[in-house]
Amino acid sequence: MHDTSPTTLSESPEDPFSVHQSASAVLDDHGRIVAWSDQASALLGHRAEEVLGRRVRDVLIERGDRPLIAEAAATCVREGGWFGLLPVRHGAGHRVFVGFRARRVRRLDSTVEWLLVGSRAEDVVQWNIDRAMLDGFFRRSPVGVAVLGPDLRILRVNRAIARFGGLPSEAYHGRRTTDYLVGPDAELIEGRLQRVLETGEPLIFAEQHCRIMGNPPKELIVSVSAFRMQDPSGRVLGVTEIVEDVTDRHRARRRLALLNEVGARLGNTLDVGTTARELAEAAVPALADALSVDLLEPVTHGEEPAPDATGPLRRMAARSILAEGLRVMRPVDHLFSFPEGTAQERCLAERRPILQPTLDLDPAWFSADPVRAEKVLALGVHSLMVVPLVARGVVLGVVCMWRVERPEPFEEDDLTLAEEFAGRAAVCIDNARRYTQQHHAAEALQRSLLPSEVPEHPAVETAHRYLPAQASTGVGGDWFDVIPLSGLRVALVVGDVVGHGMHASATMGRLRAAVQTLAHLDLAPDEVLSRLDDLVDQLATEQRQTDGNTPQIVGATCLYAIYDPVSRHCVMARAGHPPPTVVGPDGKVRPIDPPAGPPLGLGGLPFESAELQLEEGSLLALYSDGLLLADNRDIDQGLSLLRTTLTGPAPSLEHLCKAVEDAMLPDRPADDVTLLLGRTRVLAAEKVATWELPAEPTAAGRARTLVSERLTEWGLEELAFTTELIVSELVTNAYRYAGGPVLVRLIRDGHLICEVSDTSSTSPHLRQARSTDEGGRGLFLVAQLSERWGTRYGRNGKTIWTEQPLSVPERESGT
Repeated sequence: MHDTSPTTLSESPEDPFSVHQSASAVLDDHGRIVAWSDQASALLGHRAEEVLGRRVRDVLIERGDRPLIAEAAATCVREGGWFGLLPVRHGAGHRVFVGFRARRVRRLDSTVEWLLVGSRAEDVVQWNIDRAMLDGFFRRSPVGVAVLGPDLRILRVNRAIARFGGLPSEAYHGRRTTDYLVGPDAELIEGRLQRVLETGEPLIFAEQHCRIMGNPPKELIVSVSAFRMQDPSGRVLGVTEIVEDVTDRHRARRRLALLNEVGARLGNTLDVGTTARELAEAAVPALADALSVDLLEPVTHGEEPAPDATGPLRRMAARSILAEGLRVMRPVDHLFSFPEGTAQERCLAERRPILQPTLDLDPAWFSADPVRAEKVLALGVHSLMVVPLVARGVVLGVVCMWRVERPEPFEEDDLTLAEEFAGRAAVCIDNARRYTQQHHAAEALQRSLLPSEVPEHPAVETAHRYLPAQASTGVGGDWFDVIPLSGLRVALVVGDVVGHGMHASATMGRLRAAVQTLAHLDLAPDEVLSRLDDLVDQLATEQRQTDGNTPQIVGATCLYAIYDPVSRHCVMARAGHPPPTVVGPDGKVRPIDPPAGPPLGLGGLPFESAELQLEEGSLLALYSDGLLLADNRDIDQGLSLLRTTLTGPAPSLEHLCKAVEDAMLPDRPADDVTLLLGRTRVLAAEKVATWELPAEPTAAGRARTLVSERLTEWGLEELAFTTELIVSELVTNAYRYAGGPVLVRLIRDGHLICEVSDTSSTSPHLRQARSTDEGGRGLFLVAQLSERWGTRYGRNGKTIWTEQPLSVPERESGT
């Protein structure tokens, strides 16, 4: 096998004990050195001629190390080989540790020799580390490692890869990725590895879906890294692929992303239906292939359901990745109840989520609705989750989620995520429900403070529109009114309290009541606004004194107009309100811009009235700024569009209101919108009689004669006695206390109206006269003989008026 001459062995870069490069020596069966390499001389400092033929214990071993060496030699003899570190004597005299591998060699002549291969201790340690690391990669690493050849066939995989595929490690040898992965996933991975092989550019942490063939297929999310292998000469040897299962990490990221998306989508509006639709859009297809949101019926109206309620429910949202799925599901807005014993009914009753990995676990559903069940199964629906919507301990409804196209059934992780979804959605739905409840209450309050119907009036034909603002804005403080006044006159009012909410509605109610009271005092429009201005300032002061946290009144606007059908005279004043629009009988807009005046609540500033004559059939339009500013228009644009619409053809005022609504308003305006239209009428001259009498003692008698003659002419003889008495008393009082001429006017319409005007501004006083008094009974008699009576004041004095009802035949004969 060898001779006794020195043997030279070369060194290997991979193995520190390679006989071609490491230090080596050969011992005979007696322990004498019979071969010594040049590398051994370099490592231990002994030349070959110094050691050959000598016993190794005499040359290399210190006396104190002999027991250790003897133990290693005994093991080597017993097992035929040995590996480890031993201390030896260096040629320079010091002690060094050397890594040895000893192996028994039997020669052709049956003699035994021992081959010793030695290396530096540090090289041995590094080699052990490298071997341990390589062994860890292929035996113990949780990260998958696959070595592929230049043809991308697998040469070796570690145990982690074997666990992914469910096959032993050796079964992968010679296979390609397409042999155990579903087609598109395998093609994607092989394409990436081919690029690494061709370009040498490594692949780092590329995540992708990885569906492993099986029944059913196993789906993972993996992170793939790869690098090209080549020898020192540059020859390409293949690709090493490192695969990490990041499915749990990916699902956690997905759950977090979905929850963030739900948080961003939900609660943007305070509308129950919109919130339900936002939940469906966020969950499909991210979590489920189909989803429905069903709320207990009281919730949809803003009410809180009973604690044990399980129905009826109203479907608020439905979404599916399949169009056929929506046709099988109950439609949105459908009212129904879940059959007893079904997963949905149990979820509502027990207030807990229910997971059904397969639908055959719910026989109650099959028996309750077999036709729908067959259609659902025919679509491939195979898994169900039902999660209650619970907020503040109250069940509001349920969310149902189904799997159709994704083959894997719902798992506990999916149910946890669905509960998070439902929890956030329930809070938003409950907030929307409570807001809806408050909004409905505010709207009910507001509508109760507005006129439910506008009565017919002989002075004007009216039509109106009131549209509350969208729910997110809150109810506003708009109001309108049509107030009958004395002498067949009528007051048209539109106002707007600044702000929104219950506070604005309550303030609006107080102002409307005040306007009605002031109107019945027959005050001029500018005087009415002055009194309202004082009232708003007083209300603000009271609120500041009682509760500093209550939203303060910051002002209101108002337009107040009075129209007289006898004189066709119209007088109006406004407090910071948009000007009215007047359209003549010819369909042309009549310019009118009464002095604006300050908004109500500023205090101390005057208001001015504007007067005009209106032809019969003129259209008078009053409105709030919400109409003009709708759809992001400015005031001028709104006025232009409104006037164009008002001059268009319309068979009636109701149709004209509808035309304005269609032309100027979105589906739900951001602010309250009020529109009041009035088409003027003029009382026929034959229904009015007017006389001016001098202030003399005979005035009362003359008035009685004139009134009696006119009533006879009108066919109202039966009212002659009472009317003569009323006129006589009023003219007598004017003669006695006022002086100057007396104006008497009779107006016949639905009532017989008698008016006596004088130049005095003294207020008449109704009192109970004593039996000994000679006077003081005149106004008392007037009050007893008339249905209504009152006093109004003008620039040149006052007018006392009375009304007496006419019978139906009398009203009809006078038309």
